[in-house]
Amino acid sequence: MSNDKRELAITGMTCAACANRVEKGLGRMEGVESATVNFATEKATVEFDSTKTDIPSIEEKIRNLGYDVAKQDAELEIMGMTCAACSARIEKVVGKMPGVSQANVNLALETGHVTYDPAQLDPEAIIERIRKIGYDARLKQEDDGAPDHRKEEIRKKTRLFIISAVLSLPLLWTMVAHFSFTEWMYVPEILMNPYVQWALATPVQFWIGWTFYKGAYHSLRSGSANMDVLVALGTSAAYFYSVYLVLAHAGSGHIPGLYFETSAVLITLILLGKVFEARAKGRSSEAIQKLMGLQPQTATVERDGRMEEVPVAEVAEGDILVIRPGDSIPVDALVLSGNSALDESMLTGESLPVDKSEGDTLFAATVNGNGSLRAKAISVGKDTVLASIIRTVEEAQGSKAPIQRLADRISGIFVPVVVGIAVLTFLVWYLIVDPGNFAQSLESMIAVLVIACPCALGLATPTSIMAGSGRSAEQGILFKTAEAIEGTKQIDTVVLDKTGTVTKGKPEVTDFLTSAVLDRDDLIRAAAAAEKESEHPVAAAITAFGEERASALPRATGFSSIPGHGIEVRVGDSDLLLGNRKLLEDRGIPIDPSIADIGALEDEGKTVMFMAADGQHAAVIAVADTLKDTSAEAVRELKESGIDVIMLTGDQPRTAEAIARTAGIDHVIAGVLPEKKAAVVKDLQEKGRKVAMVGDGINDAPALATADIGMAMGTGTAVAMEAADVTLMHGDLKRVSDTLRMSKLTVRNIKQNLFWALAYNSVGIPIAAAGFLAPWVAGAAMAFSSVSVVLNALRLQRVKLRD
Repeated sequence: MSNDKRELAITGMTCAACANRVEKGLGRMEGVESATVNFATEKATVEFDSTKTDIPSIEEKIRNLGYDVAKQDAELEIMGMTCAACSARIEKVVGKMPGVSQANVNLALETGHVTYDPAQLDPEAIIERIRKIGYDARLKQEDDGAPDHRKEEIRKKTRLFIISAVLSLPLLWTMVAHFSFTEWMYVPEILMNPYVQWALATPVQFWIGWTFYKGAYHSLRSGSANMDVLVALGTSAAYFYSVYLVLAHAGSGHIPGLYFETSAVLITLILLGKVFEARAKGRSSEAIQKLMGLQPQTATVERDGRMEEVPVAEVAEGDILVIRPGDSIPVDALVLSGNSALDESMLTGESLPVDKSEGDTLFAATVNGNGSLRAKAISVGKDTVLASIIRTVEEAQGSKAPIQRLADRISGIFVPVVVGIAVLTFLVWYLIVDPGNFAQSLESMIAVLVIACPCALGLATPTSIMAGSGRSAEQGILFKTAEAIEGTKQIDTVVLDKTGTVTKGKPEVTDFLTSAVLDRDDLIRAAAAAEKESEHPVAAAITAFGEERASALPRATGFSSIPGHGIEVRVGDSDLLLGNRKLLEDRGIPIDPSIADIGALEDEGKTVMFMAADGQHAAVIAVADTLKDTSAEAVRELKESGIDVIMLTGDQPRTAEAIARTAGIDHVIAGVLPEKKAAVVKDLQEKGRKVAMVGDGINDAPALATADIGMAMGTGTAVAMEAADVTLMHGDLKRVSDTLRMSKLTVRNIKQNLFWALAYNSVGIPIAAAGFLAPWVAGAAMAFSSVSVVLNALRLQRVKLRD
């Protein structure tokens, strides 16, 4: 049994009975030895068996009881990590700190996300703990003016590599000249001097290579082993054995083969690999950098009747912005006056310009077209849509996919195993294969130590997640977490909400059919004018239909609403009635069957309105929430890829069936109350389906949260987007199949990376142990493995989802 004791700060308790309830609830949990809850201090002390339960499970139990645990998140930038063992070590050490419920470290991004109890510790304590185990950290800032530590690191590594290369090349020259096929090469006599070789190798070993010694010391001191341990062991063995040979044979006139070039060239090659790796990792977060670079630095603000150009950071909510043709929008704003068309492709992936006029919303970083606009700032700084997109992508890139846990577990035990294999290799060579040949035994041991560095293993998953989520964001698909990226691949059933998802979400006039003896255009204008006073959505659709077809509408007078039936109004010289069939029947006006087949219109799910003029049936108006232009094609794409598509709606069955037929959806579940939608999703899951729910409204939020993957339309409500795992920035259903494809490509890329990372080690270690791999070649292979994994991940940034 492994006992652990933690203290949790609990919120939501109102009396001693609450504390007793939490105490009893925790006490009944399997693995919990004891639980004490203090109402006065609002703290729970829990002693538990960590092999049977953990802190997240205990916190979940507290939430299920109706309370919550006080938590805060700290975003950290972490410097000094060299491989997966480093990130795993930091996670393990920080995760064990009292008050920390979760620690997640991303090697590729060099970031850490820590969830902690503010009553027990603060971010500075976490940073100090990270520094104690040999790394450096600082709180991640939005823009604190500090130099980018990654760029600084690349510059530093490049500088060290150049110095190391200059010192190592003479040693490499002497080594290459030893081969039988390079006997023709001239080597200056001075370079063959063992003391010169010693002098060249020493600064490389102890100045350039100091970072490996430092990393190895901290790693071993904290009870683990990382890449630095392997490099330090391998290069030190070669260097100190060479020093021993120089001193042992001083003055003898003959010194056996030295290995100064082995240690120096190894360090140089590893540094070169690190430079390439750092540069490639920098490219993998280009998507975020592009998004950040879209927002203009200044904004034109109208203050006290004067135009001022101010930094974007100084724009406040309520400020009046003046946006000229061609300007980028500085913050989210509401149009007060003017007309223009904006390029919103960087946010939605939609290439067509979007018309904007009074009352429309402008989003930061979108580009104004040819019109001038006056707008009021409504969201600034961290509250803009652009900022929320960047935040979502960063969180997704910083999170861990379930498949990465496997890589973390492997890398955690990898280094000690490799050290054991290296020692065994040395003993087998020295005692059995080539008895007494210390040099060959040492060379094989060094090759094993170097080829086995688990850098590629640690980079395999996070680099793919970074590249995949970044490319998706450029296409208007925002994954919230790495789990969502991996989980989306398994979806076999897509459940679509109807209104606002499959359809446009607002009614439109689809048919305006009139009596043959009356003028259609006059009736359209009259109907539009009549309905202009009404606030009903159907009335708004009829008015919009008329306004699109007439430059001016006639004047309506004597407007009278007849609840449940329609309206009565006078337009020009005519008395009009607009409403349902019963309205005309109550007034004794017969329906003219020659105008339209009413039953056929209703079978298509349309709402039918009747119009009478001066006591005569004049027109039939059919109104419907029409399909989005791309819905039918999107459904076809999903079905062709083997996905079962279901439409789930609260609408009446006849309307739902009509919409489904038009969209090509075979399965419809209609008449479902909002609170029952989640139950339908759960029922599908119990039948073994992996369900993605696609919706846009507040009523979809429970189903979005219940589904294996929730996809919210970016044109919908904030509540829906909060509950979902994926946000589709443009309200286009075709993005659903794009999301599934991007998930599959990303997971496939992760598996490729893991395969190659493990293949390098699995194949390389036996070859090195067999003596077929010179240490410097092993170093080059190890460096290449890391770079190749990152470059493979970067292929995701070139994925073209649509023409």
